[in-house]
Amino acid sequence: MKTSVYQESADYILQRIPKRPQVAIILGSGLGNLADSIQDRVVIPYAEIPNFLLSTAPGHKGNLIWGILGGNEVICMQGRFHYYEGYGMEQVTLPIRVFKLLGARALFVSNAAGGINPRFKQGDLMVITDHINLMPNPLIGKNNPDFGERFPDMTRTYDKELRKICDDMAHIHGIPLRHGTYIGSSGPTFETPAEYNFFKSIGADATGMSTVPEVIVARHCGMRVFGMSVITNEAYDFAEDYENDGADVIVVADKAAGKMGLLFVDIIANM
Repeated sequence: MKTSVYQESADYILQRIPKRPQVAIILGSGLGNLADSIQDRVVIPYAEIPNFLLSTAPGHKGNLIWGILGGNEVICMQGRFHYYEGYGMEQVTLPIRVFKLLGARALFVSNAAGGINPRFKQGDLMVITDHINLMPNPLIGKNNPDFGERFPDMTRTYDKELRKICDDMAHIHGIPLRHGTYIGSSGPTFETPAEYNFFKSIGADATGMSTVPEVIVARHCGMRVFGMSVITNEAYDFAEDYENDGADVIVVADKAAGKMGLLFVDIIANM
């Protein structure tokens, strides 16, 4: 995709907001209410932004919100785009490069995820320390040198300093945290028990259908990245009546949104 496409989107957004954002945030399934913490908000529906897609997944409201969070200017996606919606990877990750052009130096990502690690319980917050990608890499194809080099390093994908701030703030607030590796697969089906077991065997602690493509593009752009998952189900003890339910995912994520929002505010204020 040509740089001019991303620039068209960025130019439109700049006409609607009073100041360039420092931080970009992507809110996942059931987590859109975190945007309520943003002050002095400017709300732009995705449908009004050139080249933006429509978010069709449940729990994704489809608004871009500018405002103040933790004393800093932020731009927040109230719902993301997914590969399983039928969009190509360039489309799924388009907002990241737009945010880079807007001036964002860091990307905060959130998601609802299935717990693979048997120590994780429903409602836990997991700080993402690394990821495993089982989706097509969004950088496949001709490299765009306006954003980054051909072979970006992914050794330290999730910013260590931001994770340390999160740990410190969680301790102050008495919020227990998990830490682990997120594995991203295409969906839209929930995983089979055999797939869960395979994911565990290769080092994954939680699984979901998003996040990784956005993070890869953000690192290609040189942006700092912080990621957090809400563990919405325990995918390691399959009782006879066990069944994954998308509606339950949103309910659990919504209950955890307040704690995650508090931590996001504190991290952004202290970064």
